[in-house]
Amino acid sequence: MRHLLYLVLLLCFCFGFSQDGDAPKNYTLDVSQFNGSILLHNPDISHLITNHPGGIIVGFNRKRFGHEDWEADLGYPDTGFSFVYQDMNNETLGKHFGLYAHYNFYFFKRNLQFRVAQGVSYNTNPYDRTENFRNNAYGSHLLSSTMVMFNYHKENIVAGLGFKAGISLLHYSNANFKAPNTSTNTMAFNFGLTYDLNKDESIEYLVPETKEKIKEPIRYNLVLRGGANESDVINMGRYGFAIVSAYADKRLGNRSAIQLGTDVFFSNFLKELIRYQSISFPELEVAPDTDYKRVGLFVGHELFVNKLSVVAQLGYYVYYPFDFEGRMYNRIGLKRYFGDKVFGAITLKSHGAKAEAIEFGIGVRL
Repeated sequence: MRHLLYLVLLLCFCFGFSQDGDAPKNYTLDVSQFNGSILLHNPDISHLITNHPGGIIVGFNRKRFGHEDWEADLGYPDTGFSFVYQDMNNETLGKHFGLYAHYNFYFFKRNLQFRVAQGVSYNTNPYDRTENFRNNAYGSHLLSSTMVMFNYHKENIVAGLGFKAGISLLHYSNANFKAPNTSTNTMAFNFGLTYDLNKDESIEYLVPETKEKIKEPIRYNLVLRGGANESDVINMGRYGFAIVSAYADKRLGNRSAIQLGTDVFFSNFLKELIRYQSISFPELEVAPDTDYKRVGLFVGHELFVNKLSVVAQLGYYVYYPFDFEGRMYNRIGLKRYFGDKVFGAITLKSHGAKAEAIEFGIGVRL
């Protein structure tokens, strides 16, 4: 089941790339070596920070020249795929092999490149209660992974070759699909080479025609989300959850909208956690009949790309009978529109840096 979960996550991200068969195609490759340190985002992983991890990042990129409206609006970004090999240089943590879909955004006359990538990583040595009980960072072989890179980037300096250098951040987590899930974040310096596969071709960036600003009335959205997760207590079991979300959004222009709404959470893993704490930790004074449901209010922002959009939300629980990770929560993820009204969504719900669940949703925008 978890294999399917992360495969769907990656495929849905990739599905957002447009299928413009008539547009000219220009491709580049980049290969970077990186070395860095594991950040101490949680004291529970302090025993795992012993050496400096390193590895290789390989990127395959398609240049965009403005043949679709969103390309020019976002500064002609690249779309592509990345492969990451990372050796954590720690026997307990093992190694990672990851495949990602990414966007490259450019700034300062295309000299600064910002890559954001989401994908799946395979870890060679996750937690095992007999063979690897010290690994409280990864509870499963397959992990959701996010990569961010800031690079000085110069292409086609000589014979198609260029170079890039900067910093990278790599995050690995299974979003509490299986405990333990303390996760890791690696901050690294990277240096590498780029190669233009179409170095002898010259394609001009298209200047977009002046467009009227999109004006819409307030739109109303209803979303049903679901999935499965478990608490931080190892071997407590995985339980399904459901979330009903209703919110209004107001378009601010061609690419942005703001949101205001509410979530109702039915998190069944909390039922078991409440029962467990009421029996095993009487000093916490948790009543066994404590309600497991939560209700939150949130504000959010949606960035429209093409049929794909990126969503970020910040919420506060107004109904919060059981204390779990605090009253503030955040959500970030992707939406894919199918027509003008129906959309699918994959989002990560967290409390700060502590992930609670990957949510799969379907909704309607009226």
